[in-house]
Amino acid sequence: MYQSKLNLIQTEIAIKKIKDHFENRLAEVLKLRRVSAPLFLEKGSGLNDNLNGTEKPVSFEVDGKTMEIVHSLAKWKRNALYRYGFKSGTGLYTDMNAIRKDEKLDAIHSLYVDQWDWEKIIKKEDRNMRTLKSTVRKIYGVLRETEIYIKNEYNYLSSHSLPENIFFITTQELEDKYPTLTPKQRERAITKEKKAVFLMQIGDTLKSGIKHDGRSSDYDDWKLNGDILVYNEVLDDSFELSSMGIRVDREALLYQLEKEGNMDRVNLPYHKMVLDETLPYTIGGGIGQSRMCMFFLEKAHIGEVQASFWSDEEKEKCEKEGIFLL
Repeated sequence: MYQSKLNLIQTEIAIKKIKDHFENRLAEVLKLRRVSAPLFLEKGSGLNDNLNGTEKPVSFEVDGKTMEIVHSLAKWKRNALYRYGFKSGTGLYTDMNAIRKDEKLDAIHSLYVDQWDWEKIIKKEDRNMRTLKSTVRKIYGVLRETEIYIKNEYNYLSSHSLPENIFFITTQELEDKYPTLTPKQRERAITKEKKAVFLMQIGDTLKSGIKHDGRSSDYDDWKLNGDILVYNEVLDDSFELSSMGIRVDREALLYQLEKEGNMDRVNLPYHKMVLDETLPYTIGGGIGQSRMCMFFLEKAHIGEVQASFWSDEEKEKCEKEGIFLL
């Protein structure tokens, strides 16, 4: 039976250590300034994250307007960089808390989402794969530093598992490598082999006629995005720690909106600012806080590192498996 290597109090202390260490180093390495984040946004602004396009945000009415609890701050951050007057080469990060009521709950998915959302201004000529990979390597370096730090603090955790370098591969290359596997099976296969992978170009249709995974049409450029995946030994599976990418310019936005049948969004305030090039060119992403703590502390369930809602069936299952939910 599974048994956590840290008790409740040790876990809570370790969570704080991980978050403080990673946050400080991320800000330093990427030259980011911390800003306050909204918990809800006005419906119709175009700023909320549409995720895969089927999830519905939690909403409420105030002063005759509909407010939506955020799914993420993917688009809000780019707008904030413009409004706050940030300069090229600098950026922001924030503690993002969201509710995704349509999430299918399991050991790694929760209704409650907590992540560091970050965004940085780049030049138009830097909208390329070189910039993307360079940024990924910097973030991955901070992840490795954090793992080394926390496992030195708690020497009864397993030895360091992240390799020195992260492996880059596109979704099409991954499909070509494992043509008979499903997208999730491919992720497991490549992460089990390489241990740390940046899977690139998510959102568009592959040669097989299917998508590797869904990605909203209006923030990441599908040719210049990806996920940081690691191999989780406790779960024996691929484990996503971050989703990120260079954001859409006018050309990419129009292509992706048309491809997804979302052309009605072109009249939303945010989308107009992308199309008329008012907003700066940026790169950004989200890094899961609970996911990271779960991975580094070798937990079997995300409910061990965050307080959320779980069904009676899930709670009973966890109790039988020796998993203590917060």
